[in-house]
Amino acid sequence: MSEPFPDETNRSTAILSWLREQEETMAELLEKLIAIPTENPPGKNYRACVDFLESTLSQAGLACERLSRGVPTNGSQDSPECLFATYGTGDPALYFHGHYDVVPAQSKEQFQPARKGHFLFGRGSCDMKSGIVSMLYAILALKEIGAQLNGRIVLALVPDEETGGKGGSAWLAQEGLLGRGGIGMLLPEPTSGMVWNANRGAISIRVRVLGKPAHVGLQHQGENAFGRMHHVVEKLQEWKRKVEQRTTQANIGSGQMRNSILMLGGESGGGTNFNVVPHQCWFTIDRRINPEENLDVEKTELLNVLEDCKEEGIPLDWEIFQEGNSSFCSEKDPLAEILSRNIQLVTGEAPRFEMCPGLLEIRFYAAQAIPAYAYGPGLLSVAHGPNEYVDLRKVLDTAAIYALTALDVCKS
Repeated sequence: MSEPFPDETNRSTAILSWLREQEETMAELLEKLIAIPTENPPGKNYRACVDFLESTLSQAGLACERLSRGVPTNGSQDSPECLFATYGTGDPALYFHGHYDVVPAQSKEQFQPARKGHFLFGRGSCDMKSGIVSMLYAILALKEIGAQLNGRIVLALVPDEETGGKGGSAWLAQEGLLGRGGIGMLLPEPTSGMVWNANRGAISIRVRVLGKPAHVGLQHQGENAFGRMHHVVEKLQEWKRKVEQRTTQANIGSGQMRNSILMLGGESGGGTNFNVVPHQCWFTIDRRINPEENLDVEKTELLNVLEDCKEEGIPLDWEIFQEGNSSFCSEKDPLAEILSRNIQLVTGEAPRFEMCPGLLEIRFYAAQAIPAYAYGPGLLSVAHGPNEYVDLRKVLDTAAIYALTALDVCKS
């Protein structure tokens, strides 16, 4: 370890210089993480990934703690495990938070990482195993310059983010295990150079409408679930027109809309054959609520539409398979201003603060009045896609930004 750098200019130069020498080792670590296919759903290879991460973090000299809900989620054979690693001691705590699960791949080859110059391809390279590498190397950079923190950095790595956090952040928050002693949180999601300081909430429902089967030649003896479903959809379309008149005042990205969202039929199906009266039909509702709206109120109003259909004599049932709050953290918060300043220092450009178009795990911290912001090395446009990749130079930059932000937040 080199001598400490008390001067701010020297410390940023030292951090950036050291990190730029680490591109190959960072790429190798990211390749190993990509090669562990932690697909969710259903939640494969969670234990193998946490074993590898714990070994890597322990070798880096970080104290680790594993926590598990103990019950498999999403049909997985593995119980979801959360991993905490700590650098420094005492309060306050700045959280570096990330998830190690990835969306299912379009092909097995996506778990065979491929390198092309500064670009690394593979499932999870962008969302968000590169972010895990950035957070770890931010801590290692602080160790390299002998940084003395007034407090500690907690690296929180969780599963199940891609399906709402049931076995990860949602469970930790429910048990009072998330954000302990926290004064801030940084999340390296693929923000495309923006800072996400807000997110829409979500209520996702699968609705099943019931009928009675009969041969097409005897259709009068059946009860057509498809026709009944159309009546339910018409009622929901009326509600959709009202909901989508509402708008948010949060900053939004290019191509996005301010309107609240109710989408019908993202998935749908039903029946058994073309010549049989369908005995059931089903479809999904995806309701995305703006930060100005209340999750409980919006859920009640949406379910009231379905209850009204039942009262009209339509047999149906439903399952809520995703639920999450919206959140908003001010760009005037000291952590936001420190993060913005360090992004400009490293990249040369001041970031724009925007609302994330989807769910975001800053919501679990914001609910505890802990300021939380997302900024990561990836591009949202390639996340979840067949050619997912990350620019390793952005991984280095993010590590430097996180390290410098931690130094400013946890000044000795």
